[in-house]
Amino acid sequence: MYLVAAVLILMCTGSIYAFSVFSGPLAAARGWSIEQVTLAFTINTAVCPVPMILAGKFVDKGYAKQAMMSGGCLFGLAFLVISNVPSLLALYLGYGVIGGVGISFAYAGALGNAARYFPDKRGFATGLVTAGNGAAALVTAPLAQALIAGHGVLAALRILGVGFVAVALICGLVTKTAPNDYMPDGWTPPASRNTTAVNANWREMVSTPIFFLFLALLALGALSGLMVAANASQIGENMFGVSAATAAACVGLYAASNAPGRFFWGAVSDRIGSPNALICIFVLVALMLGVLATASSVSAFVFGICGIGLAFGGVMGVFPSMVAARFGLAYFGVNYGIMFCGYALAAFMGPRLGAGIAATHAGDFTRAFYMAIVACLIGLVLSVVLRSVSKRRQVQRSA
Repeated sequence: MYLVAAVLILMCTGSIYAFSVFSGPLAAARGWSIEQVTLAFTINTAVCPVPMILAGKFVDKGYAKQAMMSGGCLFGLAFLVISNVPSLLALYLGYGVIGGVGISFAYAGALGNAARYFPDKRGFATGLVTAGNGAAALVTAPLAQALIAGHGVLAALRILGVGFVAVALICGLVTKTAPNDYMPDGWTPPASRNTTAVNANWREMVSTPIFFLFLALLALGALSGLMVAANASQIGENMFGVSAATAAACVGLYAASNAPGRFFWGAVSDRIGSPNALICIFVLVALMLGVLATASSVSAFVFGICGIGLAFGGVMGVFPSMVAARFGLAYFGVNYGIMFCGYALAAFMGPRLGAGIAATHAGDFTRAFYMAIVACLIGLVLSVVLRSVSKRRQVQRSA
């Protein structure tokens, strides 16, 4: 029940991945440019690490329930702010800052609870919870498109904002926080790749070289997914000639791939190890970016964004269990919040890289795709390095 509640709350906050459905109509309604509106998405994802660290502190002290509930409510409030205040500042403060804080608190609470309740299946449990975050656009994109078509973008934002607040309150009330030392009586988790006796605080974590390797891998892994998530509608309309409604449906398909990718790759990492899972993910992203850069058919567009969604979901599903396995659960909330700086870096670069290149090349994202392929190749090399380091560490521990 707690996992279901966490998934539902993250399905609300994960509506950020349907942002491209709102960006065009909102820009038209307010008289802004697409780049000005896209900056709100960048701010939202870029501010996440700081409040996530704070949220992680609350989660580590036993307030995961409160973090999830307050985070979902703040995200809904952000939609209400930008629908009622007609200024760019309100957009940036509402969707960018308030929404970013809301996502951070909800995400930290949901992940912390899942990791502690399922110590022997962390990859699968955290992947399943984050799948709610990735699946959001599957529901939100077509729903938002229908609301925009029937009532206008501002009314659509208000309706969704109220709905998000209601879901967060209901799910928060039925959730119970798992304490740090939670373990069912008489049960010991079986050995797995994701169990560990090491508990490093944030100072100990950032003093290790492996932390910076993790940070770089998260940034490189999230870059392509965020670039496509923020610009999916524009990519479809400008490069593949699809209608706005079809583009919104394709955003939903991206989410449909993103969501299972999170728990699928999380479960795979439980079996083959996180480094091997990351190697597969980077190869998949590079191939799909190549499809988007070289093909022109609608089927190629759908195939490409679904493949990237599957891989991006894998990045977000694998990393929580990686951090828990390497640095322990006692300080997981704060540690993962700090690690999330890698995601923030990707959020700052990815969406604006795509939008900026498209703006100067008549809506063509091809050059952005090739740049993202280079990032994938670097990530592939670093994943091989991580595998080597992990094998060496296992040998040392066995000895």
